[in-house]
Amino acid sequence: MDITEVAQRSGLTASTLRFYEEKGLIASIGRRGLHRVFDPKVLERLALIALGRSAGFSLDEIALMFAPDGRPRLDRPMLAAKAEELDRTIRKLTEMRDGLRHAAACRAPSHMECPTFRGILKAAASSTLGSRRAKRIRGLPRLIG
Repeated sequence: MDITEVAQRSGLTASTLRFYEEKGLIASIGRRGLHRVFDPKVLERLALIALGRSAGFSLDEIALMFAPDGRPRLDRPMLAAKAEELDRTIRKLTEMRDGLRHAAACRAPSHMECPTFRGILKAAASSTLGSRRAKRIRGLPRLIG
């Protein structure tokens, strides 16, 4: 299958496929004129790469998930660590969504008068400023009392 067909079937551009080949993520099996030719199994490999990318793995991390012969070699501890990272992200995003929904529906005359909103604001300030607090940025007023 030539690079044009792989691009059409995978939804990736030819330049992305060439980049993946440069990174060692995929390999062409030859050429047909000026076009690279790939084994049809490259589509399965591209699907695994897409799955890794959607889970937040870097291309370098994904490259480590393949043995030299091209077969998948999944590092279970790395997968578990990524799952934990995704859990943390999901919790943060859920809290953010819930806070936005509350702010949108809050009946208080001002959001700053709403105890729930102030709690959300305090939690947000502590999570974003938590690492900075240890260093104590000079001149930065305490945002929430």
